[in-house]
Amino acid sequence: MEFIFHDGGRAAAGYKGQTGDCVTRSIAIATERTYQEVYDSLNRFAQVERISKRKKRRSSSRTGVFRQTYQAYLESLGWRWTSTMSIGSGCKIHLRPSELPQGPLIVKVSRHLTAVIDGVLYDTHDCSRGGTRCVYGYFSRP
Repeated sequence: MEFIFHDGGRAAAGYKGQTGDCVTRSIAIATERTYQEVYDSLNRFAQVERISKRKKRRSSSRTGVFRQTYQAYLESLGWRWTSTMSIGSGCKIHLRPSELPQGPLIVKVSRHLTAVIDGVLYDTHDCSRGGTRCVYGYFSRP
């Protein structure tokens, strides 16, 4: 899979260094919104999260966003989730252009979210593992 380095507009928004912001970055790239707009929106959505025994903190655009938070945000933008795996099914779709649909996608892989547009991976590092990385599912525009 072709890889293009893209920070999602993080540097242009004035942020420095590296952090665990793959959710913010991939959403900014795929939706063509500014990094700051996505950053602020995700933090607003995180304000309604409840802290529990399992979730000891709220989502943060800078250090990690829980699935329920980014899914609610993407659904509010009209994006739809397509699951490519189920429990016990094994890996059927890999991070390869031939196995993913065309158009902008926000792809969920193990412990990471990345943007794929027309078969090209946009991220700060090549997370495809040579085309062997399993795709759990993806968000796409309807």
